[in-house]
Amino acid sequence: MRFKLLVVFVEDTQTDHIIEAARQAGATGCTVINHARGEGKKAPKSFFGLSLTTQRDVVLLLVEQHMARDILEHIGEVGEFDATPGTGLAIQIDVEDAIGIASQVKMLAESVEEQL
Repeated sequence: MRFKLLVVFVEDTQTDHIIEAARQAGATGCTVINHARGEGKKAPKSFFGLSLTTQRDVVLLLVEQHMARDILEHIGEVGEFDATPGTGLAIQIDVEDAIGIASQVKMLAESVEEQL
């Protein structure tokens, strides 16, 4: 079984919404890294030295490769990443190997067989 790592950068107020979207599309779990910071093309605004940018979270999802694109697209649609600039970004990375997922492989195999 081959896997992809989906990395989603999203405003912290939308994290739960994005996780739920990933579950609806077939993801079985995730890891959330809180309080990430990002900058776009323009420098962030500040007020007396305090940043006015919103906090970001990084959501990591290890998913089976046949399900990865559907999950990625669903996250993008629900989060309106393409429709509204600055709402989030999601990328997909090939995973060479993974350990610690044996308990989920059987469930994933059944899900993938249904989709194929």
